[in-house]
Amino acid sequence: MGKSSLTERQKQLLDVIYKYIKDTGYPPSFEEMKSSLGVVSNQSILDLLVKLEDQQLIKRNESQARGIAILPLGYEVLGKPPFVPFLGITHAGSPISAVEIGGQWQTISPDVARLQDEVFILKISGDSMINAGIEGGDIVLVKSAKEFSSGDIVLADVDGETTVKRFMSEDKPPYLYLKPENPKYDIIYFTERVTLKGKVVGILGKSKING
Repeated sequence: MGKSSLTERQKQLLDVIYKYIKDTGYPPSFEEMKSSLGVVSNQSILDLLVKLEDQQLIKRNESQARGIAILPLGYEVLGKPPFVPFLGITHAGSPISAVEIGGQWQTISPDVARLQDEVFILKISGDSMINAGIEGGDIVLVKSAKEFSSGDIVLADVDGETTVKRFMSEDKPPYLYLKPENPKYDIIYFTERVTLKGKVVGILGKSKING
C-alpha cells in the first residue's frame, strides 16, 4: 500500500493518534479525535478508523474505549519512529515482582522496530548488574527468546518474580545458574522455579520516566 491511497483526512487522524499517544501515553478517545479534527459525528471518526484499519495502518480493539494501536505500516506512512510499550520495573537485585505501568511509551529506532512484537522495555531497579554496565534507573530493551547461550544477560522469572541476571551454563556443578554482576549478591541456582523469559539486547540509558 502506498502513501497515495491515504486521504488527507485519514492521514490527519493517524497523525492525531500518534501525537496523542506520544504526549499522553495512551490513544485518544472518540471525543478527543472529534475535537482534534473539528467534526461532531462519531460516525465520521469511525469511518476513518475503519479505513485506516483496512489499510493495515492501525489495529483496533473494540472492547476497549481507547483500543487503538498503530501498526508498522502506519509508522512508515507517518515517517515517525515506532513506540513500544513500557511494561514495568524489574529489579537487578533480589527478585521482585515487575510492576505494570500503564500509559508509558518510548520511541525506538527503526531497526529495533522490526522486532517490535517480541521486544519490550523494562526499567531496572537495584545494583546487582553494575559490573555489566546496567545500573539502577537504566532502561533495558528485552527480546523474547526461547534459546539462550552461556553468558547472555537475561530476564528471568524466579518464583513468579522477575530479575535481570547473567545466564551461565557450565559442564561442572552447579551447571546452570543465574549470576549477578556484583559480588555482594549470591548466584541463583536453576530449579523448576526458574524460567528464562528473554535476552537483554540493549541498554537505553537512564529513564526519563518517573517512578
